[in-house]
Amino acid sequence: MRPMKPKLAFTLILTCHLLMACGQSSSRQSTSVPTPITMNEQTIPSKEELKQRLSPDQWYITQEKGTERPFTGEFWDHHEKGTYSCVCCGLPLFLSDTKFDSGCGWPSFFRVIKKENVKETLDKSHGMIRTEINCGRCGAHLGHVFNDGPPPTGLRYCLNSGAMTFNAEK
Repeated sequence: MRPMKPKLAFTLILTCHLLMACGQSSSRQSTSVPTPITMNEQTIPSKEELKQRLSPDQWYITQEKGTERPFTGEFWDHHEKGTYSCVCCGLPLFLSDTKFDSGCGWPSFFRVIKKENVKETLDKSHGMIRTEINCGRCGAHLGHVFNDGPPPTGLRYCLNSGAMTFNAEK
């Protein structure tokens, strides 16, 4: 028997998972853990994988819409050159040259790398009306965006350090 080509094997596996997700049966039932969703050739980790990989604080921030205390996060006073990415799926979110000191105690940025990398939703929690920001790929809670930032955008993307990783410029 000849081995399948990787693209064909991937297509068959994806089709089987889609059929099972839609409630249809396939000729072979899998007993393994479902494969995480794939988007833009990047894997979105399952909740089970995230629960094992993330620290309790990272889980609370990204999955339960929590926040860290001001002036305590790893990146609030961080000044290296590089890229800040989603801690859950690795999607690049902000460049260090868009980071600024807003005085709020959380990492603040005035521009996202790509508009589609950050999703905005209305947040009416805690008796306030704010705009929540989430990862555009995996939906992880990142923080909030406000209209009191510096030029040229006038925006302040206020993030939790626990929602990000940092890759230094080489």
